[in-house]
Amino acid sequence: MIQDNNAARLSAVQNDLCALVEDLDDEGYRTQFHHDLSPIGWHLGHCTFIENYWLREVVHNDNRLTAPLAHYYIPANSPKPQRGPALPLKQDLLAQVRRQQADNMRLLSETATRQHALLKDDYLSLFLLQHHCQHFETINLARHQRALRNGCNEFEPAEALKPAPVRGEFVTVPAGDYYIGGVRPEAFDNELSAHRIEQGAFGIAARPVSNAQYLQFIEDDGYRTRAHWTETGWSWHKQTDCQHPDHWRKNGRGQWFGIDQRGVFELSPDAPVYGISYHEAQAFAAYAGARLPHENEWEIACRHGVLRYTGHVWEWCGNTFYRYKGFAPFPYEEYSLPWFDGTHYTLRGGSAFTRPIVKRPSFRNFYTPDKRHIFAGLRLALPQ
Repeated sequence: MIQDNNAARLSAVQNDLCALVEDLDDEGYRTQFHHDLSPIGWHLGHCTFIENYWLREVVHNDNRLTAPLAHYYIPANSPKPQRGPALPLKQDLLAQVRRQQADNMRLLSETATRQHALLKDDYLSLFLLQHHCQHFETINLARHQRALRNGCNEFEPAEALKPAPVRGEFVTVPAGDYYIGGVRPEAFDNELSAHRIEQGAFGIAARPVSNAQYLQFIEDDGYRTRAHWTETGWSWHKQTDCQHPDHWRKNGRGQWFGIDQRGVFELSPDAPVYGISYHEAQAFAAYAGARLPHENEWEIACRHGVLRYTGHVWEWCGNTFYRYKGFAPFPYEEYSLPWFDGTHYTLRGGSAFTRPIVKRPSFRNFYTPDKRHIFAGLRLALPQ
């Protein structure tokens, strides 16, 4: 039987997904606001399709609800630019989703005696919960990009953002034998198998890089100084000509401000910077005479309580996404296995839109190094 706490959390995120769609007009519902993101309405339908797929088709051998929609809601079958026009009317989709959500919650509660690997220790409800949580954040990314598309250049902050030097407080973590990884039923396959590693001593910043510190990088010509960038990063920079975080804008008086789905806002000097790619994070680290931490260092430091302001932004790590010893794809290969390709970098932590269940020390996010539409910043580590 689905545990009461997991049922409540799954129901809550189902409701929140609907709420993110409910207030949209037809354009906001169907439009692809970024080439890496699907239309917002598609995410809602996809989440319900995934419930139906795992609970009905896989566990109960009933594909009546999934077979007609597999061509559309399985990502590999449906190119992102084609998803918006194929959506049903918003109110029709919302009605269908709410009806199926309620039916699926009842069906989950009735599976107590069924023997299936996905039902052990309430794994399926936790899997669906976390799947939906990730789409909740992705919908917020799309809403964020929608606001950037609307644009604004005339906001005047009450207090202009001023640069601040990089004088981070670093914490030394001693060498030792440390635990890495997660445990079932919450852990995804790429968090397994949990293991111990011998880790040398390292220094890591107590808090992420701030807006004010990043502005110092900009004003010190960090975007124009080739020495800070890797060869790949410099090539990316020359192609994109990025000069500031994705959501930063400058008014006619040269003052910086931010734009998100709430509208324009004043950039807090101490808030962690976000909206930067791995390339930008690496360049900032080189500028600061530091480096990006390995994800193992980040996890060790997090578990030992020495990191402050975690969960405000995803934090780029210095290593590519890799498989742990003993890794086995579960419950399907496409979640992790294709991305152990040497081109995806790991991020740790979580953003303001990351639900608590995902903000665990072992959770591994991953993107290619060019992505800057995500809520990602950085934390520095001392050179080894």
